[in-house]
Amino acid sequence: MTTSPRPQTPPSGLTVGGYTLLTRLGEGGMGVVHLAQRPGGDRVALKVLRPHIIGDDESRARLAREVGSLSRIRSRRVAEIVDADPWGDIPYVATRYVPGLSLHDEIHESGPIRGQDLTWLGRCLAEALTAVHAVGVLHRDIKPSNVLMEGRTPILIDFGLARVADDPRITHTGWLLGTPGYLAPEILYGDDATTASDVHSWAATVAFAGLGRAPFGRGPSMAIMDRVRRGEHDLAHLDDPLREVLVAALDPDPAGRPTLPALVSWFEDPRSRDIVEPVTEPLRLVEADPFTLPLAVAASARIDTPTEHEPPEGGTAWLADDPVPVQGRPPLAERLRRFVVLAALAAVGGGAVAFAPYLSLLALLLLTWVVRSASLAASAAGDRRRLRGARWYDGPQTVLATPWHVMAGVPGTLLLSLWAGGIAASVALLCFAAGTSPALALGLCGAAFAFGLWFGPGGSRVRRPLRRVVHPIAARPVSWLVATAVVLALAAGLASLAASRGSAWAPASGAPFSFLG
Repeated sequence: MTTSPRPQTPPSGLTVGGYTLLTRLGEGGMGVVHLAQRPGGDRVALKVLRPHIIGDDESRARLAREVGSLSRIRSRRVAEIVDADPWGDIPYVATRYVPGLSLHDEIHESGPIRGQDLTWLGRCLAEALTAVHAVGVLHRDIKPSNVLMEGRTPILIDFGLARVADDPRITHTGWLLGTPGYLAPEILYGDDATTASDVHSWAATVAFAGLGRAPFGRGPSMAIMDRVRRGEHDLAHLDDPLREVLVAALDPDPAGRPTLPALVSWFEDPRSRDIVEPVTEPLRLVEADPFTLPLAVAASARIDTPTEHEPPEGGTAWLADDPVPVQGRPPLAERLRRFVVLAALAAVGGGAVAFAPYLSLLALLLLTWVVRSASLAASAAGDRRRLRGARWYDGPQTVLATPWHVMAGVPGTLLLSLWAGGIAASVALLCFAAGTSPALALGLCGAAFAFGLWFGPGGSRVRRPLRRVVHPIAARPVSWLVATAVVLALAAGLASLAASRGSAWAPASGAPFSFLG
């Protein structure tokens, strides 16, 4: 489904089938999706079908049959149908509302998923797909934006209802085509979809989660589809044995791909069998049409994406302090690179404090205050988007609320600063006992103060924004080497100035406690 989502608030009191429409999340070829709720009930994603889609008894009967099939899906890995009325004045289908970012946005915000968490994601999606296929339905549009992250568990959305859209007035526009890079080669050749087609899309989606990019690259749609047809993917950075499984599932020949039962069996015991098992399921099942849209996807202004490389919308998203799913540990070398970058930044803080103690401490405090305030503002904006969808005035509203968040950031900044100051004072006592030079003592105190700001109470509002900068740098050895060299050169320059010229105590007239010397 290709749409331009424009979340809006419906007219007050507007209801469909007893559901009050809270927010229009988006629209596609079959209808408009709303966040809706019945009095005292849970929120649902409610799709109101277009009149030309469901305008006659034959179409309504077809919808009723499809809903009957889809309603049999019982899987916690799927956003299942909870209600529908094909014969009402306004036909609709309601599905379970799943809060959380799409896999697409989660990867762009937090980086690739690795290790056991990637294996868990692949297993959960295979189980979800098995539940969909079990009722005679093909998904046919598996991709990162159709997977929601509920904590660390993926939830599959947007399956079913294609029989309703089996109309030349719709299909000739190509809205059922899907997203280049996640469609199986046989579909691109014009053949009917099979269970093997969903296996191919499953593998491309899992590969995206592990790589942080589309496995068939980026560029013009025709170029991507040509790579898909030839099987020219890049999975080099994925770890075995999962990489071997994904390579097999991305085979251009449907007969060469493993079956879903084989995939599920492999995830249960990777040593139990050979995953490369020929597909023996040529059955053409029900094709799929997206019919549910979570608020989180609409809040990020995306129902469908033509490519999977757009940065998440919202200029302050990188500062948000929302819960992030627990992901697999990155390789040891990458973790060491992260530590080196952070240590280099602490060294800059130490060198600055050694050269200009008062001004540097004041700059660190102001920087902490600004980052914490911006993080509070971004979190509040994200909460508003999740509750009632994205609005055109989100940016101005965030700006207008900035003074409040600036003031709200003061208490936490002061508490964090006192914590960091206590650690710095402890280091100062140790330096005094060891008889170190004043410049070295100030440098060590400054580095300790910086680490205190990182680990202290409320430091998550500092850590998360810095991680969003440090982690991508550490993931690439070349960029890490350049960035670390620059930061260490700055730290060395400040330390050299402090050693050669002494500490500049401005705005004070001299060093404190100089009478002790």
